[in-house]
Parts: sequence; C-alpha cells; structure tokens
Amino acid sequence: MNILFKIVHDLGVLTWDVGLTVINAVTPKKRKGHVVPKNHPGYGGEWPEYVAPKEGDSRSPCPALNTLANHGILPHDGKNISFKEIGRAIRATYNFSPTFCYFVPHYAAEMLGKDYSTGTIDLAELNLHNGIEHDASLIREDSAIEPDQSKPHIGYITELLASASGKDKSTDDVLLTSKDLSWFSSKRRADARGYNKEFTLDFIHKMFGSINASTMLAVFGGRVKDLETWLLQERFPDGWETKVRQRIGITLTQFNITVLGVEFGISEKKYLEEKKKAEQTAAASGSGESLNTTVEEAPKTGKLVDV
Repeated sequence: MNILFKIVHDLGVLTWDVGLTVINAVTPKKRKGHVVPKNHPGYGGEWPEYVAPKEGDSRSPCPALNTLANHGILPHDGKNISFKEIGRAIRATYNFSPTFCYFVPHYAAEMLGKDYSTGTIDLAELNLHNGIEHDASLIREDSAIEPDQSKPHIGYITELLASASGKDKSTDDVLLTSKDLSWFSSKRRADARGYNKEFTLDFIHKMFGSINASTMLAVFGGRVKDLETWLLQERFPDGWETKVRQRIGITLTQFNITVLGVEFGISEKKYLEEKKKAEQTAAASGSGESLNTTVEEAPKTGKLVDV
C-alpha cells in the first residue's frame, strides 16, 4: 500500500510540475531586480547581514541551505527547522518552483524517517552519508576522509573554479560551463574511487551530484566571481540575485534538462585516459607535469588556470 501511495504521489507531483512548466513557457519572465518577492529578504539584492556560523550551530553539506542560515533567512543556528519552512525559503530566494520546493524537502523527510507536514530538522542531519550527502562531491571531501560534511573543501572549490572555460561576452565575467562541471565531476569520481577505500556512488547519488553541479549553472549562471563567494564563504554576494527568472520558478522538468546535460557528459574513463596520456607526455618531455595543475598555483598567480 505504501508503494502504491508513493507511485500515485510521485505521478501527481510530476503532473503538477509539467503543468507549471507549460505556464512558464507561455508567461513572461520576472524582471531583473524583481525576482525575489517584495518584502522578502534579498529583494533588490539587499541581503540580511551575513553572520558566520559559530560553535554549536548546525550546518549541512548543502551550501544553498547553509547560506540561508548564515544570512538569517533560515534560523541562524540551523536547528528545529520545518521542512515546509525550508521549501518556502528556497522558493523565495532561489526561485525554484513549488513542485521542486515540495518534492526535495519531502524526499529529505522520508529519508530521515520524519513527517513532512509536522517534522523539523537540524541542518546537520543532512550529513547522513549516502542520504543526500554522497561521495565524490565537487565541494566536499568524502565522509570517510572528512566526517564533518558541513565544511567546504577549499582545494576542490578552488580547482573547480579554476577550470572555468566560459566567458560572458557582455561583461567578460569568467563562467563555469556544463562541460567544465562534467569534466570536474569525472575527475572527482575517478580520483575518489582510487583513494577512498570506502567509496560508493550509486545511480541516485550520481544524479544528486549532477543536481548540485547544475545549481551553479541555473542559479548562478556559472559566474565564477559569485560562486567563489557562495561556495567558499556560504554567503550571498552584495547585490546578487538568482539567474532563474521563470514566472513560476524553475520546475523539476526544466531543471532536469540541465542536470542530464551535466551527467551525460561525465566519463571517468575518458578522464583517466587523458590523465595517463598527459603523464606519459610529461614523462617523455621530462617536465614532470601532469593533467592535474596543483591547486596551490591558482592563489599564487591570481589567474584562472587549466586543470
């Protein structure tokens, strides 16, 4: 009976989501500067004061939620937050659709064995390994190596942003592309599989990885300057506004197009072949270089470097 209910429930959400996708297709987008609702924190790019988490505050492996707490949009201590409150904050701040903002917190509640309608959560509960948190994250070390999944991995984030190959022609801003995210995901999966003896990554967690990566494209447009602040400090840049401007917010259907683009571009095999070829070339030339540019080079040069 529970399985039948879940099937009917998920089909209902999917039907609802397709309907919202159609509405987005036939209605004008929100105006820049007016995506966040009036009277909500962040309207017009004016975000509440950023306060770094203190000892005892609860934080998750998700920068989107941690940032909301750091700005006081969610409770700053990250504790005793209702699943519905999380959905409302995501919707208003990042402009995701009602379906997304219902489905994701509902999934988290089910994962933790809680009631979506009445339950609450401390953000740190999302650190549960192989719940939503997973190995080969682009911005966290694997939990077998670093149990505290609330901590951003500075090296991975620096290397990820340094791999950006796109450019906004109107502003000259450096951009991460879908191809960049696929390549770095390939690298993280292959490397983690090699050094983490407890490594696991099933299909659903591969998709979670690509969902997280796709947020950088959909919400931030891949803009490295903004992502650096968001990923490293878990803070909104001054004047920042989500790039999602759909009238109803980006739906699961629309978002998954980006997600699948990232996931289908991932190839651990291709990455390992390129790495081996680069190492062989370096050995033959006596340069000692490889496909991996050291993370430390980026801060020293102040330049975006290829990895």
